[in-house]
Amino acid sequence: MFDSLANALGNAYRAIVGNKVLTEQNVEDGIRAVRQALLEADVNFQVAKQFIADVKQRALGQDVIKAVDPGQQFVKVFHDALTELLGGERVGLPIADAPPLVLMMCGLQGSGKTTTCGKLALWLRKNKKKNPLLVAADLQRPAAVEQLQALGKQLGIAVYAEPTTARPPEVCRRGIEHGKKHGHDVIILDTAGRLHVDEPLMLELKEVHDKCKPHGVLLVCDAMLGQDAVNSAKAFHDRLPLHGLLLTKVDGDARGGAALSIVKVTGRPILFAGVGEKPEDLEEFDPPRMAGRILGMGDVVGLVEKAQQVIDEKEAEKQAQKLQKGQFTFEDFLQQLAMIRKLGPMKKVLGMLPGVGSMLKDVDFDDAHFQRIEAVILSMTPRERRNPDLLDLPRRRRIAAGSGNPLEAVHALIKQFKAMQDMMKKLGKGGGLGGLGGGGLPGLGGMPGLGGMGGQGGGPRGFPGRGFPGGFPGRRR
Repeated sequence: MFDSLANALGNAYRAIVGNKVLTEQNVEDGIRAVRQALLEADVNFQVAKQFIADVKQRALGQDVIKAVDPGQQFVKVFHDALTELLGGERVGLPIADAPPLVLMMCGLQGSGKTTTCGKLALWLRKNKKKNPLLVAADLQRPAAVEQLQALGKQLGIAVYAEPTTARPPEVCRRGIEHGKKHGHDVIILDTAGRLHVDEPLMLELKEVHDKCKPHGVLLVCDAMLGQDAVNSAKAFHDRLPLHGLLLTKVDGDARGGAALSIVKVTGRPILFAGVGEKPEDLEEFDPPRMAGRILGMGDVVGLVEKAQQVIDEKEAEKQAQKLQKGQFTFEDFLQQLAMIRKLGPMKKVLGMLPGVGSMLKDVDFDDAHFQRIEAVILSMTPRERRNPDLLDLPRRRRIAAGSGNPLEAVHALIKQFKAMQDMMKKLGKGGGLGGLGGGGLPGLGGMPGLGGMGGQGGGPRGFPGRGFPGGFPGRRR
């Protein structure tokens, strides 16, 4: 979402690199591109103006460290200013004096409010060990109640619902009583939305708030709407005591203006960001880490946290030892491939590594390529997966036909797998895995040679492409 802004900041950084000190002139040269990028990203004009003034003051004032390179100073100044613009430190959900914690969700139709209710309930269950209850109080939109019930069934989360003839404030009140009776420690009220902010909507929400007295009112905003999201957030905040905001569709191609403007304009923090369509694609919004992503500094902490959620540490260590001894089989490879795919789209995962995001901006990733590799391996018998030496030409033809891949693809995968095994045996005898380097993806726990499975010239620099037709999931546009 922040690609254009990140590119502009990169240009500003390059304009300053090589200067001995930060001066008003080279700082002005550096931020001119940033000013334009902010406006093009649909950032509120007053917010952009204040941000630029803040950066200039920091860059030319006492915050400058004389012993540090000017380019690095400039990035540090921007990082601090962006962090402050995005809300400073991370702010969590409200705390209830006694359970249950009642959260009232509101927002316009189409912002992803009902889906976000389910995502938040799942996040609370997985990360805070809570027992949430969803209350279906959106009785305006057709099938909204059925959607929440289906989502609750899919996620294994309880849903309280009544016929659409009931009044939303009463449904919410009875839903809270039901939650207390059945031991739920968090209750999420999915209230109605409209196509735009209007008086009937506000009166209904105000009645729900007055009758239920939630511990926090959370507003769901669509990042794709740009300034419209900011304006609607301000309108809601003028009528309801908002605790915080949840930004949806952050993974889309929006220009990022909403995220950079909404905190400053409303004075309320962004609590969560929806980063995908899956129920688990909800992340706590961390301003310093988001500022790092925008500046191309990556988010290694976020990547590690995501990896800890999906990768079995003991299993990964066991497979690393087998890899070092040259005992790694196609079955082990299949397990690691499944764990890595749980991290999400590969371009998104690699973009969390410092400096990699900008390198991949012109690269299209075909994550279906992993499915083709899996199809090849799954077309082998268990005995063949454990012992690739059995794979003679007739067997390879059978595997190619069974997986829907050309015979050359099967040859290439087996050849490279064996080369990887031989290399690991040599490295293991040499006392370490430090020489792995170019064949695989750095930091992915020994994924064998994925970098070398590209088509001819099929990937960006550092992802050499040889042998596997269709390419490693990364091609220049």
